[in-house]
Amino acid sequence: MRRLLDINNPIMRFLTAAFDILALSVLWTAFSLPVVTMGAASAALYSAVYHHVRRGEDYLFHSFWTAFKENLKRSTLAWLAALGILVFLGGDALLLRSLILRGYPFGWFYGVTLALLVLALTWTVYLAAYAARFNGTVKEVLRFSFMLLRAHPVKMLCVLALVVGGIALALTLPAMVAFIPGTVYWAATFPIEWTFLKHMRPEDKARTEKEIAE
Repeated sequence: MRRLLDINNPIMRFLTAAFDILALSVLWTAFSLPVVTMGAASAALYSAVYHHVRRGEDYLFHSFWTAFKENLKRSTLAWLAALGILVFLGGDALLLRSLILRGYPFGWFYGVTLALLVLALTWTVYLAAYAARFNGTVKEVLRFSFMLLRAHPVKMLCVLALVVGGIALALTLPAMVAFIPGTVYWAATFPIEWTFLKHMRPEDKARTEKEIAE
């Protein structure tokens, strides 16, 4: 029994991580409710799952809250730009779907629009990750997050698969919604951090590799 309750036991580590991911998902949902703050909440979620869940640094709420405050202005402005694109693509998809239901042959355009919408959603994950991990202006966050997404298509497809999987899970098993944001962002840290390493300066790369190895 003592061994089972040991905090270093694999089962206990898994349960602790699952609880942390659930708690962070709830925090992300609460801080995203105004919608305009979703960008800062997403940056805080990425920062917390990377630093707290993966690396065991800081306390859960403090890690999230600190990142939220630090990224509030910059991430909010970047998110509003991304939100404009999402709203445009989402509205276009709804319009095309309504036309298809009326018999218009717009199936191909509808498929392309949905693909672009999912790609834009994937970009918002990179957007949050870049804002959480690096300094820079709003313009730099928008620009470099998109460049990193485009530079490594295989890793991008991994993140895209996580986004699609999260959406599918939310639609088929609504009870799992509470776990989805934290789980998607936690899993996304692995391909995204690999992407970051490929583009870091040698001294920053060495420091980050050391941190990951510890």
